[in-house]
Amino acid sequence: MNIYQDYIQEIEERKAQGLHPKPIDSAELLSAIIEQIKDTANEYRADSLNFFIYNILPGTTSAAGVKAKFLKEIILGESIVAEITPTFAFELLSHMKGGPSIEVLLDLALGNNEAIAKQAAEVLKTQVFLYDADTARLKEAYETGNVIAKDILESYAKAEFFTKLPEVPEEIKVVTYIAAEGDISTDLLSPGNQAHSRSDRELHGKCMMSPAQQEEIKALQAQHPDASVMLIAEKGTMGVGSSRMSGVNNVALWTGKQASPYVPFVNIAPIVAGTNGISPIFLTTVDVTGGIGIDLQNWVKKVDENGNPVRNENGDIVLEEKYSVATGTVLTINTKEKKLYNGDVELKDISKSFTPQKLEFIRAGGSYAIVFGKKIQTFAAKTLGITAPTVFAPSKEISIEGQGLTAVEKIFNRNAVGVPDGKLLHAGSDVRVEVNIVGSQDTTGLMTAQELESMAATVISPIVDGAYQSGCHTASVWDKKAQANIPKLMKFMNDFGVITARDPKGEYHAMTDVIHKVLNDITVDEWAIIIGGDSHTRMSKGVAFGADSGTVALALATGEASMPIPESVKVTFKGEMKKHMDFRDVVHATQAQMLKQFDGENVFQGRIIEVHIGTLPADQAFTFTDWTAEMKAKASICISEDDTLIESLEIAKSRIQIMIDKGMDNKNHVLQGLINKANKRIEEIRTGDKPALTPDANAKYYAEVVVDLDQIVEPMIADPDVNNEDVSKRYTHDTIRDLTYYGGEKKVDLGFVGSCMVHKGDLKIVSQMLRNLEKQNGKVEFQAPLVVAAPTYNIIDELKAEGDWELLEKYSGFEFNDAAPKSEARTQYENMMYLERPGCNLCMGNQEKAEKGDTVLATSTRLFQGRVVEDSDRKKGESLLASTPVVVLSAILGRIPSIDEYKTAVEGINLTTFVPSIKELVTVGHF
Repeated sequence: MNIYQDYIQEIEERKAQGLHPKPIDSAELLSAIIEQIKDTANEYRADSLNFFIYNILPGTTSAAGVKAKFLKEIILGESIVAEITPTFAFELLSHMKGGPSIEVLLDLALGNNEAIAKQAAEVLKTQVFLYDADTARLKEAYETGNVIAKDILESYAKAEFFTKLPEVPEEIKVVTYIAAEGDISTDLLSPGNQAHSRSDRELHGKCMMSPAQQEEIKALQAQHPDASVMLIAEKGTMGVGSSRMSGVNNVALWTGKQASPYVPFVNIAPIVAGTNGISPIFLTTVDVTGGIGIDLQNWVKKVDENGNPVRNENGDIVLEEKYSVATGTVLTINTKEKKLYNGDVELKDISKSFTPQKLEFIRAGGSYAIVFGKKIQTFAAKTLGITAPTVFAPSKEISIEGQGLTAVEKIFNRNAVGVPDGKLLHAGSDVRVEVNIVGSQDTTGLMTAQELESMAATVISPIVDGAYQSGCHTASVWDKKAQANIPKLMKFMNDFGVITARDPKGEYHAMTDVIHKVLNDITVDEWAIIIGGDSHTRMSKGVAFGADSGTVALALATGEASMPIPESVKVTFKGEMKKHMDFRDVVHATQAQMLKQFDGENVFQGRIIEVHIGTLPADQAFTFTDWTAEMKAKASICISEDDTLIESLEIAKSRIQIMIDKGMDNKNHVLQGLINKANKRIEEIRTGDKPALTPDANAKYYAEVVVDLDQIVEPMIADPDVNNEDVSKRYTHDTIRDLTYYGGEKKVDLGFVGSCMVHKGDLKIVSQMLRNLEKQNGKVEFQAPLVVAAPTYNIIDELKAEGDWELLEKYSGFEFNDAAPKSEARTQYENMMYLERPGCNLCMGNQEKAEKGDTVLATSTRLFQGRVVEDSDRKKGESLLASTPVVVLSAILGRIPSIDEYKTAVEGINLTTFVPSIKELVTVGHF
C-alpha cells in the first residue's frame, strides 16, 4: 500500500468518527498527490486536486514547501493544470502565511518576467510573515535599483497590508448562549484529558463542553444565520485556569468564521463574555484570534438603603440581575459607540473590549498580523530612509509626574521597546517588551510548533536568554499517544534552539520536571519578563505571564510580547505564624482575608500581585506565586531581601549546572550563559551596585492587602463546594474553610502530594510525618491511597542523599521506574503510597485520575469539575486543596482530621514557615 492509499484508509477511519480528512503536513504525501494531479487520466485526480487546494497546512510544514514549489511551476508555465490558473496559483500562495510561499513570491517578484513580477509584488504587499532572510533579499534588491522591490517597500512603509483590509463592521449581531453558570474553566472548552488531540483541530473540537451543548449551538446558528453565537459565563468569569489556545480554537471552530477558504478547521473571531469578564490570560488568547471578549457585569451586588451589601443566611453577598442574557437573546455590539444593545436599549458600555489596539487585532484577524506588520513597516521605512506614517494606534503611554513605580512598572520600563529615553511609563500604558525566558509545555507544545510553522519561523530569536520545552504534562504515563507526539515535539523544539526535557538523540536521561519549576530555576534575574505556555507560569523571580501556545510561539520567534502594564495590588504580612501551620495555609488565608477585606470583590483579578515575601527563598515563595493563577491575577512579583535573593540564585545555579551535567545544553551554550548571568547578578547585589528589585516608596497601587498571620490558627482548605445550591459558587477557589469546619468526619478517598505547589521541604514533611506517626502508633497504615509526585528529579536526588527517600520507599507500594515507565493510566488505587514519576500527574488530569466520584485531598491547584476527578452516578467528584501535612494525615486516617489530631501528627516537624521581613522593602528612585 502506498502513502496515498494509507491516507485514504485514514480518511475512511475518520469518516466513521464523523470527521473530515486530516489536513496534510507531509511533503511525501503531497508529492504523491501532485503526481496524480499531473496524470490527467489518474482515477484519484479529482480528489487529489481537492486535497491540494483545500487541505494543506500552511507556513513552514514540509507539505507547504512542496505546495509553494508546484504553484511556482504553474505560474511560470512549467506545469499546466487546467483547474489552477496562474492567477489562482497566486491566490493560493497568498493564503500560505509565509515561509516557502514568501520565498517563492520573492523569487517571482525579483525575477526577469515583468508581468509575473508585478503580480507577485501585489500578493507580497498583503503578506506580513517575513523574516530576516526575506527582508534581506528585499533590501538587497532595492539597493541594486530593483523597481519592484522599491514598490513593495513603499507599500510596506504605508502598511497597506493593513490599511486595505475591510474596516471592522459598525454593528455585530450576536445571539447569546450560556455555556455554564459560575466560572467557566478552560477545561470545559478543552479538557485536559483530551490534550493529545489538540493539534488535530477538528477532532479536538468534539470535546468542547458536551455533544448536547454543541447541538444547541448549531440550532442557534440555524435560527439566527445573521448572528454570531456569544458564549457566556453567567454569574462568573470566562476562561479561568489557563490560557488554553485549544479552548479558544474550539470556541472559534463552533462559533467563529473560517480564516481562509483554503485552510480547514482554522477559525477566528470568536465572541465570549462573562458576568465578571474574561480571565486575563484567556483574553490574550482571544486577541490572538481577532476575537472579542466582553465584561457583561449583568449581575451586581444587592445593597441596602445604606449602600451596604446584602448578605444571605450563609454570609454570601446577594447578587441581583441588572439585565438578562439568557440563551437565545439577540443583542447588538456597536463597535463605533462601543456599547452593547438589546434592540434600542443600551445595556453596557464595552469600551474596554474595543481599545484602538483591540480593534486592530479584530480588523487584522488576530494580534500576530499586527505584531509582524509593525515590524515590517518599521523595516521598510528604515530601508527607504523615510519616517513611517502613523497607521497603527500609537502605544498608549501613561506617565504621571511625581508618582513612583511599582515593581512591575520598573520591569516593563527596563524591558520596553521603542519608548523615548528618560520617559517613565505607569500602569495602563501599552508596551512592546523584550522577553527574557520562554517556556513551552508538552500538551500545548504541539500547537506551539504548529504556530511557529504557520508564522514561518525556523529558529529561536537571539533576544531570548533561555527557552525550555517540558515533558511534565505527559510524564506519568508513556502511552501510545505520548509516544507518538512527544518525540516529534522534542525534535522540533530542539532543532528550533530550545532546551528540551527529552533528548531526541537519546543521549541524556529524560527530565519530566514540572515546567514552572524549571522556569523558576532558569530565571536568574528578578528584572526578567517570562512567557510560558501554562497558566502557572508564575515565577518567584521576575514577572511571568502564562500564555497561549501562539503567544509562546511569538515570543520564541521574535523575542517580544505586547501588552498593557497591569495595575498592582500590594500584599504585605504582619503577625507571627503558629508553629503548627504550614506556608500553604498562609497562601489560602491571603485569598480569604482579601475577599473579606473588600466585601467579596476579588481585587487580585486581572492585576499583578506584588507580594513582599522578603525572607522566603524562591522555592518556597513559589507556593504563593503559583496560587496567584487561581486568585485570577494577571501575574505576581516577589519582593525579596538581598540575602534571600542571593540564596535563591545560588540554588538556581546549582540546578542549571545539573542540567548542563546531564548534557542538556546546546551549541549556543544557553544554560552556561544563564549561570554567567546569575553570577553577574549576585555580584551586583553583593557590591550594592544594583540591589534586589523593590518598588518606589511613592508607588501607587490599586489596593493594598495586609495579611494577618495571627488570624491563621488552623489549616486552611480550598473547597470546590460541589453541592452549593448556587451553582455559580461551585468550583471557585474562593471558598476557603478551616479544618474544624469538617468536624474530623469528612471521608477522603485519595490523597495527592505533588505537582508544582510543593517543594523539597514538602517531601521531607511527608517522610517526617511517617516517622512521627510510626513512633506514636507503632506502625503506619493507609486508610486511603496517597499519591506522591515530586516536581523535579533534583529534589529526589537531594532526598536520597539526605536519607528521606529511603523512608518514603519503606512505606510505598509502588515506585516509578524510568527504565520501564507505565504504558497505561491507573484506574484503581489500593490503600498505600505511590511514589510517582516527577511531573504534573493527577493535577493535569490528562493521564492519571482519581476514581470517579472520589473525594480527593490534594496539594495541587486544580479543583475544577472533572479535572482531577470526574463525577460518578453515586456522587460528585471533589478535589479539595490543602497543605502537605493535612493531605498526608487525611490519607492515613481516610478522613479529614480534627485540629487536635493534626497538631499531634505534626509535633516537632519542620513545616514550611515564614517570618515577615522587618524591613520596609521599598526604594527611593526608579532604578
